[in-house]
Amino acid sequence: MKKSSLITSVAFTFVMLFTTTLSAQEFPSLDKSPMDVASFPSDYKDANKTVKVVYSRPQLNDRLLSKLAPNDKVWRTGANEAVEITFYKDTDFGGNKIQAGTYSLATIPGDKEWIVIINKDLNTWGSYSYKKENDVARVTVPVKMADESLEAFSISFDENATMHMGWDKVRVSVPTSTK
Repeated sequence: MKKSSLITSVAFTFVMLFTTTLSAQEFPSLDKSPMDVASFPSDYKDANKTVKVVYSRPQLNDRLLSKLAPNDKVWRTGANEAVEITFYKDTDFGGNKIQAGTYSLATIPGDKEWIVIINKDLNTWGSYSYKKENDVARVTVPVKMADESLEAFSISFDENATMHMGWDKVRVSVPTSTK
């Protein structure tokens, strides 16, 4: 009886190890547009954030920005899921009062200006289900051209809480304030 119990125990252990090993190897490959976070304050030591943006960073990969983020069309402002922007305090976003909370962020690119949109809809993929009637704010900001090209779409905040977005040589900025 002991020999039979030992064989059963060894067989069970082997099956469990084999099954666990197979399951553990089923990870997806790395995302081509990795997720990133930009926040203000941007210092990681300061956990008391005013605003945080969670977005995915598409790469140019020898493609034209005008094809990836076409002018005059609502763009997801990154890749994959819609960008989420969380305001931890009531905030002035480009002259618009935004209540504390989480929203989606979209843009409408243009040659001379971009429209930056704060929208109530969350948990959406890209801008495919964008609904203008759920906009909380729209801010029109000028486009500035840089000398340096950014391969990956990027969002950052400076020491004045201005949100900067850049891709290729295009740069746009939206001032924010909690005062």
